[in-house]
Amino acid sequence: MSLGFYQQEDDSEDSIRFITKLVADILVVLILAIFLVQYMGMNYKVIGHSMEPTFQIGDTVLVDQIAYKVGRPHRFDVVLFQSRDDEEKFFMKRVIGLPGETVQIQNGSVYINDRLLEAEDSLGTIHLAGIASSPVLLGKGEYFVIGDNSDSSEDSRFSNIGNIQQSDMIGKIWFRLEPFKRMGLITHRRK
Repeated sequence: MSLGFYQQEDDSEDSIRFITKLVADILVVLILAIFLVQYMGMNYKVIGHSMEPTFQIGDTVLVDQIAYKVGRPHRFDVVLFQSRDDEEKFFMKRVIGLPGETVQIQNGSVYINDRLLEAEDSLGTIHLAGIASSPVLLGKGEYFVIGDNSDSSEDSRFSNIGNIQQSDMIGKIWFRLEPFKRMGLITHRRK
């Protein structure tokens, strides 16, 4: 009989350990979920044609808000930043020029420090160079951004946008939520 009694105590201790572990696991998952939603879960619905064909009107993307608090933007990252003129207006563009570089657009192509910028996916011909028809020197913490659909993009080529400060960047676009058939991680070209 005493053997059964010890078995019940062991079962009781196993149950307590199981419940304690389950509660701890749930707390860890909740804390992780809160962190992800708070810092990497800001979503943005694409408005306009400036990032086509990469992003379409109505696409919903997630923005990593900590990426540029702990690191720097890289060439070809897609970033979200706030308008200088309207706190409720946001822009989503691709980083082309980095701090300390000179950006110029000549004959429809982008040149960085007098060298042709090559990308895995061609940027396409840029028909309007804007202020980048002359060399644009990027200062400390400044970035030059262009929309993938440059013919329909308001970006660093125009004085109302100009060079973007890293401090003005809300974050890096990292995941497409909608449409469901195109859901997935956003790959950023590197060069």
